[in-house]
Amino acid sequence: MDAAEVIAAEVIATQLARATADHPAPILIGITGSVAAGKSVTAGRAAKAIRLAGLSAEVLCTDGFLWPNSILDERGITTLKGFPESFDVDSLRAALVEIRAGGSVTVPKYSHVTYDVEAGEGTTIVPSDVVLVDGLHLTRFAVDLLDVVAHLDAPHDVLEGWFVDRLMALFDAAADDPGSFYAWAVGMSAGERSAMAHWFWAEINLVNLVECIEPWRGQADVVIRLEADHSVAGVDRNHRG
Repeated sequence: MDAAEVIAAEVIATQLARATADHPAPILIGITGSVAAGKSVTAGRAAKAIRLAGLSAEVLCTDGFLWPNSILDERGITTLKGFPESFDVDSLRAALVEIRAGGSVTVPKYSHVTYDVEAGEGTTIVPSDVVLVDGLHLTRFAVDLLDVVAHLDAPHDVLEGWFVDRLMALFDAAADDPGSFYAWAVGMSAGERSAMAHWFWAEINLVNLVECIEPWRGQADVVIRLEADHSVAGVDRNHRG
């Protein structure tokens, strides 16, 4: 069983519990954890599993609620992108409230290629049986608006490897895309790019994980512990406190 299957099982269990309590849809499931933990991939796979079970499912990625780079720069917090203060939390919560009420919402889209919110672009989340919400800091921002929160967890060195692999792929892709945010790395050697990726992890993402994400892990209902190959090593259940 992979993380997506664990989350799909949580959805089905929640739906069965609601059926006996006459609780209206939708079911909101949060998927959170570190940068590069596989939140978006897991959300997409879980959505497919949920649809196979006969329920409708939508995926909301909260990266779109990051403040645009221009605002981060204006506030002097560009290097804190991904930290709690870099998110428009009020807009994120308002979107979740509307979804819980059964409404449609259009949320901003974020591009990992341009490393910014896409101006004028948006993704519409339509009323569904289940909405999977993936993103950073959900146990801090919106645990009260989510029916179940799953935290994807892995050892720091494993997370670092996943992050470096993802960033190196973006560096490589920039060679054929002058519009990429990462075009500045095209002239660097592979060793230099690797060193830069490890620096970004150690000086930014690891700090965010240790100081701002892991302290809230206990607020998740389910902690899914992952191996280096993304398989599930174990599942821990918490009582929100």
